[in-house]
Amino acid sequence: PLATALGRPLIAKGLVELAEKERAQAIAHGCSGKGNDQVRFEVTARALNPEIIILAPLREWELNSREEEIRYARAHSIPVEVSEESPYSFDRNLWGVSIECGILEDAWQEPPAGAFQITRPPQKAPDEPTHLEIELEEGVPSKLNGKTYPLVNLIEELNRIGGVNGIGRIDMVENRVVGIKSREIYEAPAAVILHCAHRELEKLILDRETLHFKPIIAQKYSELVYNGLWYSPLRIALDSFIYQTQKMMSGQVKLKLHKGNCQVVGRRSPYSLYDRDLATYGKESIFNQKAAPGFIHIWGLPLKTMGKIRKK
Repeated sequence: PLATALGRPLIAKGLVELAEKERAQAIAHGCSGKGNDQVRFEVTARALNPEIIILAPLREWELNSREEEIRYARAHSIPVEVSEESPYSFDRNLWGVSIECGILEDAWQEPPAGAFQITRPPQKAPDEPTHLEIELEEGVPSKLNGKTYPLVNLIEELNRIGGVNGIGRIDMVENRVVGIKSREIYEAPAAVILHCAHRELEKLILDRETLHFKPIIAQKYSELVYNGLWYSPLRIALDSFIYQTQKMMSGQVKLKLHKGNCQVVGRRSPYSLYDRDLATYGKESIFNQKAAPGFIHIWGLPLKTMGKIRKK
């Protein structure tokens, strides 16, 4: 879901703007020397203000473990929510929660129930499925079950509904920017639901070539965000492609949430390329099947030619 990666450039931008307002020469962050966030904060800050000084105490002081950090905080009356018994690191914003540290660093161990913040275990979700209808306008969700919401409120409501139904738990091993692999746990109910709905609408509306090419763009875009390159020229250029694909991305998607699963059960759009009269196998079909042999002959001609050569 990239919740943390998307949030860091915004925080760094705020830090730089505040520093400039206060005429401060430096900003500071609390990231360790092995995480992604140090890269995201510092690359963003220097893209916006190349001369700014960045302080990172955890890289410079002798605090080499999570336990040492907790003891230091206690010794200096710094309030922290973690403890040596529950040393999880949480990062939460509107788009989701990231969870790491403690027993989660053992990639073989199942995450304990206490590690999760906003989602129920799927097995404890309601027995009856929850049905949703999401409307999007030019790719942006605007209505939930027929009611118009400001975008922030719509995401908050989907986080609530999805969390109750056990939607959005992600357990993965990823490749950090600094070159090490890490086990990460995420909770992103709204993100999972909206991605599911949005992808389904794209299948209905986008032509085949654009639909097949867009995941390549999405992969590169997500890599740039993850790697702290939000202000890179490439990320900005890719926005133009994405904007173009979303001009007609308007319609409704029906979903069913049930014990951790998000299933699309209906979709419609005034810009849909799905034509039932062409797709149906009923007698009302208008598809000209007699045109198929000629198409197949031309489509398969390269392989037919290759087959002849191989037979020689």
